[in-house]
Amino acid sequence: MVRGTLTLGLVALATLAACSSGGQSRSGDGVYAPGVAGEADIDGLIIGHRLMEAREYELALDAYTLAAGQQGLNVDTLSALGSANLMLGRLGQAEGLLRRAVALDPDFAAAWNNLGVILMERGNIGEASEVFRRAFATDSGNSEQIRANLLLALARLGDPLYEDPNENEIFQLVRRGAGETVLLTSL
Repeated sequence: MVRGTLTLGLVALATLAACSSGGQSRSGDGVYAPGVAGEADIDGLIIGHRLMEAREYELALDAYTLAAGQQGLNVDTLSALGSANLMLGRLGQAEGLLRRAVALDPDFAAAWNNLGVILMERGNIGEASEVFRRAFATDSGNSEQIRANLLLALARLGDPLYEDPNENEIFQLVRRGAGETVLLTSL
């Protein structure tokens, strides 16, 4: 619905521009050439993060794809694309993207955590607990969300040293903000 309205608005704007005297026609002085497009003022990652918080996962995926086009497939865009795919239930795609992200930056705790969430969803509890351990160590134990995910994974693994604090607890995604790891959303 939003895309259709946006497309219709752009077509109307282009039509009006073509009808005006200074529109898309040549001037009498010489050849008409449009100006060079400048850098976009839109940060697809910021927009995508806001859309994820609003639970608009498909639109967030579009924004993250825009960010990947602007910035390339770096650790932040790969992690964001993976998280959006996870929320859309595309576990295979999400896992591949997050594995690429941690390969690019082995110190990216949020990407390790989110990979652990995917592994738990897929039933790979042993590997997930190891991935959560890596996330926890990489983060130096500073994130309560990563700690909670690790404890829950260990409890589900049946480790006798850990009790399940709450069997109804849900694994949490985290994202990297301005140099920090913050709660993104709960599944």
